[in-house]
Amino acid sequence: MISRIDLRGDALPEGGALRDLLPRAEFDVEAALEKVRPICEDVHHRGTAALIEYAQKFDGVTLEQVRVPVQALKTALDELDPAVRAALEESIRRARIVHREQRRTEHTTQVVPGGTVTEKWVPVERVGLYAPGGRSVYPSSVVMNVVPAQEAGVESIALASPPQKPAFEGDPAGGLPHPTILAACALLGVDEVYAVGGAQAVAMFAYGTEDCLPANMVTGPGNIWVAAAKRYFTGKIGIDTEAGPTEIAVLADSTADPVHVAADLISQAEHDPLAAAVLVTDSAELADAVEKELEPQVAATKHVEDRIKPALAGKQSAIVLVDSLEDGLKVVDAYGAEHLEIQTADAAAWAARVRNAGAIFVGPWAPVSLGDYCAGSNHVLPTGGCACHSSGLSVQSFLRGIHIVDYTRDALAEVTHHVVTLAEAEDLPAHGAALKARFGWKVPNQ
Repeated sequence: MISRIDLRGDALPEGGALRDLLPRAEFDVEAALEKVRPICEDVHHRGTAALIEYAQKFDGVTLEQVRVPVQALKTALDELDPAVRAALEESIRRARIVHREQRRTEHTTQVVPGGTVTEKWVPVERVGLYAPGGRSVYPSSVVMNVVPAQEAGVESIALASPPQKPAFEGDPAGGLPHPTILAACALLGVDEVYAVGGAQAVAMFAYGTEDCLPANMVTGPGNIWVAAAKRYFTGKIGIDTEAGPTEIAVLADSTADPVHVAADLISQAEHDPLAAAVLVTDSAELADAVEKELEPQVAATKHVEDRIKPALAGKQSAIVLVDSLEDGLKVVDAYGAEHLEIQTADAAAWAARVRNAGAIFVGPWAPVSLGDYCAGSNHVLPTGGCACHSSGLSVQSFLRGIHIVDYTRDALAEVTHHVVTLAEAEDLPAHGAALKARFGWKVPNQ
């Protein structure tokens, strides 16, 4: 059901050589880019008409408009299962607690007497958020995108999610995003919602249409077409990340419970056939026990043939055997997992030493599923090894740091000779002249 990679016996290679030994899903964004380019440009030129046409082509839905009526949001919330509403409200409450604490404040540094640099943090004006709607419905992604944007102070928030096919003739929900998505938007006070999916949703936010104003930034997970569209618009709009297939890595020793480890690997495998489930362990006994435990747990769950089995059997998933936890730490740092669980003795100490991970889950009582919904952390995280240079979504994602430079005449005079010297060293004399002009073309302090 799941392959093994044995890295015991020899010294582990460094850097890219080690990364090349580890499992990873094939996710060719560059190839997808060529296919989304004409879609994006069609939206640019034809606007809403193109969006309606692509809804028919890709989603099998006939739309008259793409903007979701506000009444549909209210209806979805009114009809939401009370237990689901309570769970979403608790998810939102916990996310707000964490993300509110992330908000940076303005800070002024006195560099010299009369010379200060202030860093202020300004939210982007408008963001377009994406909530996937393919194999599963993700109201949790609505929460994880909207809450940090709101806590950052973003004034204009719009959300797009694919339209759903009617469940029956005359189904009032047909052509709208999933009702649980709409209910989550209503709970969060987001009333600008569009029934648009895929690359065309990113294009709508990037270019704007007659119905939707352009956004400064687009965030949210999606499929390869969404990732490719984000790459296409990088430089025109801000993006969070080119999200690839979801990943879990578990660093475990002989103290780990194989039932827990197997359950957690399966929990990520049920997302998608390309989802990655990786166990890194120095215990062959644990590896055997986890492999044995996978069989009954997989058999007892849902989405087995179309998602879980292909994900666990795919080249992106494996049990990786190492000589020691020190080697295991090197492996998980080289892998840079979206989600990393530490199920070892003294798990907190090992977690503190991890350098590369989107989010770290410490010990047996902090499974990834908790972070997906109700830990208070954000689940929009870097994939594909990007955790070595990128962070998950947070309030900071929606803020821009602006430096405000304020110098008096005396403070400028005191440093002018250094500025002139450096400008001339770079063969940019006009830079120095901009200061000389302020002092009668004489350099102070010389």
